[in-house]
Amino acid sequence: MLEGKLGMVFGVANHRSIAWGIGQALAGAGARLAFTYQGDRLKDTVSDLAGTLSGSLTLPCDVLDDAQVDEAFERVDREFGGLDILVHSIAFAPREALENPFVETTRDAFNTAMDISAYSLVQLARKAAPLMEKRGGGSIITMTYLGSGRVFPKYNVMGVAKAALEASVRYLASDLGPRNIRVNAISAGPIRTLAGRSIQGFTRMEEHVREVAPLRRNTEAGEVGDVAVFLASSLSRNVTGVTLFCDSGYHAMGM
Repeated sequence: MLEGKLGMVFGVANHRSIAWGIGQALAGAGARLAFTYQGDRLKDTVSDLAGTLSGSLTLPCDVLDDAQVDEAFERVDREFGGLDILVHSIAFAPREALENPFVETTRDAFNTAMDISAYSLVQLARKAAPLMEKRGGGSIITMTYLGSGRVFPKYNVMGVAKAALEASVRYLASDLGPRNIRVNAISAGPIRTLAGRSIQGFTRMEEHVREVAPLRRNTEAGEVGDVAVFLASSLSRNVTGVTLFCDSGYHAMGM
């Protein structure tokens, strides 16, 4: 489905990352990918994972460093000659902002969460757009969570950031649609990633979803990857500005 397509994946931390599940699915469908890593601490892990996929690249990129973002896209343009797919799976909030009541969120913690978790999508989309235009268009995919619209204990400022992220998806879809670039979000159920496990009560959250969701099971990263393949492919050519749920139907339940 994606034979000959070129993509960039942001957000791989280890083999449990949703971004890695998406990367595997895209590569399995034929795409050639570039994976970014944040800092030397993650370099070897991301390089080792990417090395299992034919033709992949790895490159440093901290979204808080504008120069690194510029360099990452310039290198991809040199190596690939354009871009078809961008996967944004980046989110962060300081630990104290997730442990303390939301009302105690500091200005610095709020700004950090919004900058990394929401603004970075705008930043990356702006850089990706010219590379996608060279290929006749493209697909931008980001990751969100139901906490954007409902209160989940200890999700706090991350829920606010995800709400901003989803609004950004709609505005970017409007801006970039005339350039044949689609922008969508996937809202996944709780997945046992490095970031997910940092949320207090995550295990109970998993159990609750498994008990209540219509399909009576949790979500796996590979399932999110399959949805990403759909959004990256021509099968979704008329889909943009959408938040697509991949959560065993949990979002539909009231009790």
